[in-house]
Amino acid sequence: MHDGQILTVDSANGPGIRISVFVSGCTNHCKGCFQPQTWDFEYGEPYDDDMEEFIINELKKDYYQGITILGGEPFEISNQQVVSGLIKRIKTEVSGKDIWMYTGFLYDVDLQPGGSRYTSVTDEILDSIDVLVDGKFVEELKNIQLKFRGSENQRLINMKATRINNEVVLWDK
Repeated sequence: MHDGQILTVDSANGPGIRISVFVSGCTNHCKGCFQPQTWDFEYGEPYDDDMEEFIINELKKDYYQGITILGGEPFEISNQQVVSGLIKRIKTEVSGKDIWMYTGFLYDVDLQPGGSRYTSVTDEILDSIDVLVDGKFVEELKNIQLKFRGSENQRLINMKATRINNEVVLWDK
């Protein structure tokens, strides 16, 4: 996996102050994407142990509410194993921080068994995150007044409640 960018002290990609990790590689190629350079799976720097250590140590700072993993596309099959490893470390080493992820894929279609982006670690990821923003960016549905999403079709999913209830529960805070 490659990392296109790491934003520290970010407030645009979830509530509070966050660290945002933009992974590289995306096959969705949404018209009007705000970071088309991240479509390239080799954009940015190769993700390595030093980069992960930086993310973990940065996230330990008191002023961070959490981390957001976006892209590119974290749920591309080639990215999921590394993303899963990062999330496991966060859960083990950094308590009390929330985890948000963005995907152009649909939770209840693509990320379920038999779905186009379902792998052996997809459920581990979904069970460990707090909010999933799903759905492709649709330029014709762009709305700059929406909180934490770019187009009206995208959903902010409360993953804890969704996994417990076995149906999509929207995040509404």
